[in-house]
Amino acid sequence: MTPAQAIHDQDRSPNRPGTTGTIVNPVLPGFHPDPSILRVGEDYYIATSTFEWLPGVGVHHSRDLVNWRPLGGLLREERLVDLTGRPDSGGVWAPCLSYTQGLFHLVYSDVTNLSGAFKDLRNHVITADSLDGPWSDPAPFPSHGFDPSLFHDDGPDGDGRSWALWMEWDHRPGRHPFAGILLQEWDRERRQVTGPLHRIFTGTPLAHTEGPHLYRRDGWYYLMTAEGGTSWSHAVTVARSSALTGPYEADPAGPLLTSAGHEQLPLQKAGHGSLVATPGGEWYLAHLVARPLSPLGRCVLGRETALQRIEWTEDGWPRLGGPPAPGGDASPRSTVPGPALAPAPVPERPDRDHFDQPFLGTAWSTLRRHPRASWLSLDERPGHLRLRGGQSLGSTHGPSLVARRQQAVDFDFATRFEADPRSPQQMAGLVHYYNSTLWHYAHLTWDEELGRVLRVGVCEHGRYVEPGTPVPVPDGHTVELRLTCRAEQGDFAWRTPGESAWHRLGPTLDVTRLSDESATRGDATTGHFTSWGFTGAFAGLCVTDLTGSGMSADFDWAEYRETGQGPRRGV
Repeated sequence: MTPAQAIHDQDRSPNRPGTTGTIVNPVLPGFHPDPSILRVGEDYYIATSTFEWLPGVGVHHSRDLVNWRPLGGLLREERLVDLTGRPDSGGVWAPCLSYTQGLFHLVYSDVTNLSGAFKDLRNHVITADSLDGPWSDPAPFPSHGFDPSLFHDDGPDGDGRSWALWMEWDHRPGRHPFAGILLQEWDRERRQVTGPLHRIFTGTPLAHTEGPHLYRRDGWYYLMTAEGGTSWSHAVTVARSSALTGPYEADPAGPLLTSAGHEQLPLQKAGHGSLVATPGGEWYLAHLVARPLSPLGRCVLGRETALQRIEWTEDGWPRLGGPPAPGGDASPRSTVPGPALAPAPVPERPDRDHFDQPFLGTAWSTLRRHPRASWLSLDERPGHLRLRGGQSLGSTHGPSLVARRQQAVDFDFATRFEADPRSPQQMAGLVHYYNSTLWHYAHLTWDEELGRVLRVGVCEHGRYVEPGTPVPVPDGHTVELRLTCRAEQGDFAWRTPGESAWHRLGPTLDVTRLSDESATRGDATTGHFTSWGFTGAFAGLCVTDLTGSGMSADFDWAEYRETGQGPRRGV
């Protein structure tokens, strides 16, 4: 099976049920990277990075590790995170969700700069007795590096104390920027670190050591890290020590998980993992993957979350379980035996959202600003989503965009809306978006000679063009727009309500430019990049008004449908 075939064959909705007792990877398709997995009683949670998208820190819930239900994001208030002006792929990085003494703890980074030699950020920790909140005000966490996490030494042999971990970033020329994993006690009552600082691990020759998580099992402390960088050489490594503060010995067998060197595997970039154990003592690893359309090609779905079964050797090292993988023992498996838990299917999410609820559904995200009545309303016109025009899609300070993740390479996304632009600076429509420099925008706007027209705008690394011919639309007409994506290709179409046929709008577009690989630019030898791509493609609804008059558009419905059809690419 080729990588592209695997995407076509496995892509379903995020709530797709696998064969009972079988985990089908990725369990969270589309942009869901850096998973932190947690069990509380019979409930399992996965928290993932959201970067510049809100609400921050996405969470999914399961009872059987096979079927996962989205709960939405946890950072829903500006007091918890304000992403105004955050750079592309900045914002909320690598959360760690943990639980102790009746409280959930969430640690996360808020990155304000990531280009060049420096990483400017603030790490925070918040607590709540329920994932629904209310969450405490953020407490500052050590911030001279990213990927913070908490370890609670609550086991039968533990002392109940909590410990902060994070990776240290070193900007100095001639030094490796990934300077090692730091550990310091976390005082839960005072909400601050205390005591001496320990550098417990500087990594293996794979380098780029980050993403630390700490566990205790059978008298050993196990440190799990991500190594090898976030692309094709990504990996999960494990080190252990009999003492919390080390020294830590890396597993002599090498990485626990990696797809490096096996470009035929459908699951690539495997790394950044965290562990969970069932009440019956079965262990699983949550980790990120990506699925290129061709071997080592572009990954239009971004980085996704997968699960692997873990078995332990007689001498106490973790190994991947399940059927052998063609890339070897450390290669990610596409299907994995599930745990001995009762099946817990979750409802399928409807394809069409009629916007008849007083809040946005969990599929939707907003870009860099929280939903506010000043620009978004679900009650001013019942049964419609009303968006008031914001800044351009090139801005990091307030575009009016409501979007959802692309979760399949073959999908259709459509909407019906009303708008009355009277200036070329007023636009409303449907967007396929990666970041502020990479997007495709089918929109209704105004032309001085033609009046209301439909156009396609394409932004590729900041260069803006409008390919194709504008299509006049008479005043008063409601418009339907559709985006059709089949693997590498995307097409826009339009019609008016009552028409059965769709009319092409603009040329066929290359959607692979809306990918991590296209967005990332810089010097891999130094690790200093001018731009990063850490997210994934979104399909959304957008209204732009650069006149300042606040033109609004009313969206009657939006529909995202995965087709499961399309061209299959060979190796």
